[in-house]
Amino acid sequence: MPPLTNSTATSADIHTRRGVAYGAGAYILWGLVPAYWPLLVPAGAAEILAHRIAWSLVLMAIVTTALRGWRPLRTLSRKGWLMVTAASVLVAANWGTYIYAVNSQHVVEAALGYFINPLVSVVLGVVVLRERLRKTQTVAIGIAVLAVVVLTVDYGRLPWISLVVACSFGLYGLIKKTVPLDSATSLTAESMILGPIAIAYLFTLSANTFTGHGVGHALLLASTGVVTAVPLLLFGAGARRVPLATMGMLQYLAPILQFAWGVFVMHEPMPASRWIGFGLVWLALLVFTLDAVRNSRRRLLAPVE
Repeated sequence: MPPLTNSTATSADIHTRRGVAYGAGAYILWGLVPAYWPLLVPAGAAEILAHRIAWSLVLMAIVTTALRGWRPLRTLSRKGWLMVTAASVLVAANWGTYIYAVNSQHVVEAALGYFINPLVSVVLGVVVLRERLRKTQTVAIGIAVLAVVVLTVDYGRLPWISLVVACSFGLYGLIKKTVPLDSATSLTAESMILGPIAIAYLFTLSANTFTGHGVGHALLLASTGVVTAVPLLLFGAGARRVPLATMGMLQYLAPILQFAWGVFVMHEPMPASRWIGFGLVWLALLVFTLDAVRNSRRRLLAPVE
């Protein structure tokens, strides 16, 4: 194999840097979105979710047409459409729960869901894909379970927002692995499934805020499609340019920003017991991340047979 020339190496570096920038941009936007949803009040969580789905359908139909990407949808199998339907239901549950959490001042609890999401994905891999847990992964999951117990005692209930956010997004990611579509086309397909239901729901609302609170409010509701699609498109562009491990490290940007918003801007209560629970979650993530880095290095250094 000929050595890389300077121009080739530079081109590869630029490709990687762009990928990191796209990925970081996606997670930063997801991290800042708690500042956006309260702007849509007095619309309730269900109405905002319906607008998000409806306007995502409009935007992604335009994007898919511009990219001439309808062919994969026309040739998608019945099984593929069933998987897309399941994915769309899960992502709607995730979106709806998150919007409710932000607008009811539970941003910190929602951020917790995205912190534990990588660990939920590992558990799903074991349960569904029959993957084997490494000892360090078992330790990380054990610490995370202890954290949930501590937080349950602190809240006086299960942190259901965190669990719904983490489990719905974990299952969504698991299903997306089996759908033979790129991120943009897949989002279009998911919007096609839920879009008609969302539009019908909006037309049946007796107190639809889209027409009753001025042009500015209507434009904000219409912008939910952009707020939904842009980070997903950036994520897809980044994932194609950098290793999955790099994207895995970048994903912590979103819950860190969400947590900071909840604590330092919204001033949500954080008693000592809650800090202990979050500290255990962060310890679990540290153990999990170090194990992932170590395992990745072992694979790279392993001799090729």
